Amino acid sequence: MSEPTLKMAEHWQKTRNLTIAVLVIWAIFAFVVHWFAKGLNVSSFLGFPLGYYFAVQGSLVIFVLLIFGQNLMQDKIDADAGISES
Repeated sequence: MSEPTLKMAEHWQKTRNLTIAVLVIWAIFAFVVHWFAKGLNVSSFLGFPLGYYFAVQGSLVIFVLLIFGQNLMQDKIDADAGISES
């Protein structure tokens, strides 16, 4: 393979691995965390069961952090491959 083809293959592999990692983290916070929230539901916060409140608010925070984290890591992957805009 030529050098550009190798760089493109390496870029795609890193991008794919990043995407898979982000999706796994997303799935954990979208589904698994909520399964374990029932234990906290004996208390409430602002009228909501505590487990529900923590799971929902925590998931939203994690999702926003995932967006920014993936963007920063993808920018680095793109820069290493020489295809970034900056």
